[in-house]
Amino acid sequence: MSIDTIKKPLVLEIRGNSLDDGPGIRSVVFFKGCPLSCAWCHNPESKSVNAEIAFDARECVGCYTCIPACGRKALSRKNAGFIDREKCDLCFACAQACPSGALARVGRDMTVNEIVRALLRDKPFYDTSGGGVTLSGGEPALFIEFASELLARLHKEKVHTLIETCGFFDYDEFSALVLPHLDAVYFDIKLIDGDAHRKFIGVPNARVLENFTRLLADASRAKTELLPRTPLVPGITDTDSNLAGIADFLARLGVKKAALMQYNPLWHDKAVKIGAPDRFADDPAMSAWMDRENLRRCREIFAVRGIVT
Repeated sequence: MSIDTIKKPLVLEIRGNSLDDGPGIRSVVFFKGCPLSCAWCHNPESKSVNAEIAFDARECVGCYTCIPACGRKALSRKNAGFIDREKCDLCFACAQACPSGALARVGRDMTVNEIVRALLRDKPFYDTSGGGVTLSGGEPALFIEFASELLARLHKEKVHTLIETCGFFDYDEFSALVLPHLDAVYFDIKLIDGDAHRKFIGVPNARVLENFTRLLADASRAKTELLPRTPLVPGITDTDSNLAGIADFLARLGVKKAALMQYNPLWHDKAVKIGAPDRFADDPAMSAWMDRENLRRCREIFAVRGIVT
């Protein structure tokens, strides 16, 4: 099923007790599917709208009860990554047979009611900590009607709501159906140069920048927090020219606060699990955590333009 036709997302997971995705203690609902294709995607398992099969070699106990369960004969110790993904028809019989969880389905169907019931179990934590629920992914704005219904239900229960978005969405639909049910929007601006954006992310950035500009005015009127964020990817987004360009763009709009997200190299392991290509697998810079001095340099670029990070 294509991104253009799907209306209901698969859910990757609902992660509770999060302290990194908004204020207070939060639950994060990760949707599967994204209109972008970032070369360094932190959640590569969230790119496709379709269910996938993952294999974690570290969890495998070597019993191989999965092998006879596969009618397509797609599993073998001789296969790179264990799964022959050209043979696999995603029946998930192997995952059902696996006793250790080394083989697992990625993405499951959940209704709005099921998600709300799961989230409200943690409402006492939201209330006491000033937390709430964050929709992430993937791209939750890819599923406007579903996200709108879910957020409206949460708002009715007086739960603080936040969405993390790549900014590549239909603005009129977003403002009409999603924004009224949001307390906060974390909005990613990754690359300011259009050609670089297309090269590393797969689409032009004109819509992202226009959506941010429009949302800045509408969010202010709606009293919705809007926080621009930039992931710091070595040699791609963390360059002086890119950060200065983003900071200048925000400063012209009067933005005084932004977030710079330190690079996390753990995505490489996630890509291996689902058999996804990794163009940076042999790049030492892309396998290391960002050091403090580099982070200080990035923050200073924003600080000299009056933007707190």
